[in-house]
Formats: sequence, structure tokens, C-alpha cells
Amino acid sequence: MNTRIAGKTVLTIILAGGKGSRLAPMTDQVAKPAVPFMGTYRLIDFSLSNIVHSGLQDVWIIEQYLPHSLNEHLAGGRPWDLDRTRGGLKVMPPFSGPADEDGGFSEGNAHALALHTDLIRESGADIVLVLSADHIYKLDYAPVIQQHLDKEASVTVVTTDISDKSEATRFSNVCSGKDGKITEFAYKPDEPLGRTVACEVFVYDAVLLTETLDDLQAEGNMGDYGEHLLPRLVERGDAYTYPLEGYWLDVGTLSAYHQAHRDFLEGGGLELDCEEWPFITSSITRPPTRIRPEATINDSFVCGGADIAGTVIRSLIGPGAVVEKGAEVRDTIVQAGGVIRAGAKVSRAIVDREGVVGDGATVGSLAPNARLCVVGAQARVDGGAELRPGQQVAPGARLRQGQTGQDLEGEH
Repeated sequence: MNTRIAGKTVLTIILAGGKGSRLAPMTDQVAKPAVPFMGTYRLIDFSLSNIVHSGLQDVWIIEQYLPHSLNEHLAGGRPWDLDRTRGGLKVMPPFSGPADEDGGFSEGNAHALALHTDLIRESGADIVLVLSADHIYKLDYAPVIQQHLDKEASVTVVTTDISDKSEATRFSNVCSGKDGKITEFAYKPDEPLGRTVACEVFVYDAVLLTETLDDLQAEGNMGDYGEHLLPRLVERGDAYTYPLEGYWLDVGTLSAYHQAHRDFLEGGGLELDCEEWPFITSSITRPPTRIRPEATINDSFVCGGADIAGTVIRSLIGPGAVVEKGAEVRDTIVQAGGVIRAGAKVSRAIVDREGVVGDGATVGSLAPNARLCVVGAQARVDGGAELRPGQQVAPGARLRQGQTGQDLEGEH
């Protein structure tokens, strides 16, 4: 039972193996696709939900980094009705073969595809839809595939226009003509080509994809697909764009992840419970949230099982999290099981799962342009301690009074 669109067999591949170092320390113990979003979802839920609502049934998930944290959430594909005898969801872990001296570990997403070219051929797919696992958006992939077939394209690149042109240097930049044909492509250029960027959704002709990957591998040109694969196909003159309408955000950095939650609070995100297109997840059933008499909650999301006695403003409180009496949480994400003790003040921060901020501690600042703070999973900020803007407590670590947190590295 293969998925068919316009008579063509479609294979969907989600690339879910990256380390996600720009989201560290949230990804120090959890694969990036399994990072929570809006308290009850995981990042990969958006791609998976779009897939099943688009009528696609053959899905491969290519894993590498911390796969156990992701597999537990995937639950064999059951939440998305992808637990099928034929087709459905298949997890593709790193593997070794006679020709794999390095044990099958990929170096970039194009290389991850190249390691599976024989399996792609054996699948009999005519079309390969390749997705990222860490973007927030809604898209019916069927019209994208139909346009790809109509134009007889080598690759169709879903694109969006970002508001801040300077941010385009983080992405693949795309220029196209009125007919959508790609005229120029640049991978994370020093100078942006414009505001149009690739959304990490690609439709490939299966034969051309595998042949091109074989050629690039023989030449030693692998890495990410923006480096060699896509430029090679664009050079053919038959690569096209498909503009995405509506909300899209790459949450691959701490600042983008935090901003996405703010977007949803401000009503600018996606409709998560749309009857025709609900976003589906695998989650534990929680009891109702407890709001105590002394609590103040304003402009926030509070998940099931939380216990609120303090002040929560413009924040997300995850499942089973606790905000004690006298604590203040502002512009912050508190993940599942996080605890903010009495008198603590937490501002512009991420408190990861089961992180604890002690009595009277201070985390972050609401000053203009204050950088984010992160309290790692199962980390502790002792009572009276201070975690300054732009600093972190590593997962499982403890910040005592008088100590200084570690500076967050990379882009945030």
C-alpha cells in the first residue's frame, strides 16, 4: 500500500538526526525533533500532522542523535495512524554495511539521504518528499507534489518570505521568475539575496535524486543539501518554487524557539485544534490544572496538571509544572515538571523539564533586549541565587548562591 498522487508513488522522508546544537542546552539530552513545543506538543508533530492530513502514508524518519528520546514519542506511529502492516512509519537508525567504514553516521543532511539511496530505489518511489523535523507551519503537501509533476521539475522548493532580510543568512536563499522557476540559489550567504528563503520542504524526482546523490558522493561533495545537491539541480534549469502562505518559523535557535511561543500568545501562530487539520501528538493524560486563590495569570498558556499559586504573565507553563505563592514568572517557558519556588522571579527564560528555581532566586531580566536564560533539564538554581541574562545552568547541574552561570554559546 504505497501513497499515490496523480498515479505516482510518493515516499516521505523526515530528516530527524541533527544534533541541534543551537538549541543547547535543551538538546543536550533530547533529540531536537523531540523538544517540547507549547507544553504538550513536540517539534516533529507539525511535520507528522501535515503528512497524515495530506493523505501520505509512507514515512521514513532518519535518525542519528539521541534517537531513544524521539522513538519513545513516536510510539511506532500510532498517534498519527501510521502503525500499518504495509507502509506507514519506519524508523531508519544509523546502520553499518560492508561499505560503511564510519558506521553509517552522516555528515550533513544530503549525506544522510545518500546513505539511503539503495533503500530509496528499492522502495519503488517515483517522488521523494523530504522534510525537516523542527519547523512550525501548516501545509498540504499534495498540491506541492501535483505542481512538481505538472512542471516536470527536478526539485520543487517550498519557500516563504521572512520579515527581517538580515535573518536570511541563516537559510537557503532563493530567487525565481514569475513562473516560479528558480534563477538563483545561495546556501546561507554572507549577503542575503532577498527575503525569500527555503522552508526545508523539498519534492524530488526519485530517480534524479538518487543519481545526483551518487554523483556527488563519488565526487566527495556531500554535507548539507544546500551546499551541493540543490545547486546541482538548480543548474539544470528545471527547479521550481512553491510559495507557502501563512505562518512558518524555524525554531532551531533559542531566540526563535522563545519567539514562536510569543507568536502563539499574541495570536499570530497556527490554529492548533482546527477540526479539519488538528495537530496531533503523543502525550500523557494529565489531571486538570489547579489555579489557587492567590494566583494571578495573564496572557498565558497553562497545561494540564500544573499547579499555580504565584503570578504568571505572558508565559507558558508546561504539564505538571508548579509556580508557588509569591513567585513571579514573566515572558518565560516552564517545561513539564518545572518548579518555581516561593518568592522566585523568573523573566525571559526557559526552564527545561523538571528544572527547579529555588526560593527567592532571580533568573533573567525584563530589561529591554535582555538575553534569554536557560535552566537545563533537572537543573537547580538554589534559593537566593542569581542567573544573569544570557547565562545557563547545564542539565542536571546546580547553581549555588554566589556562583555564576555559564554563558550560552552560539546563536540565541
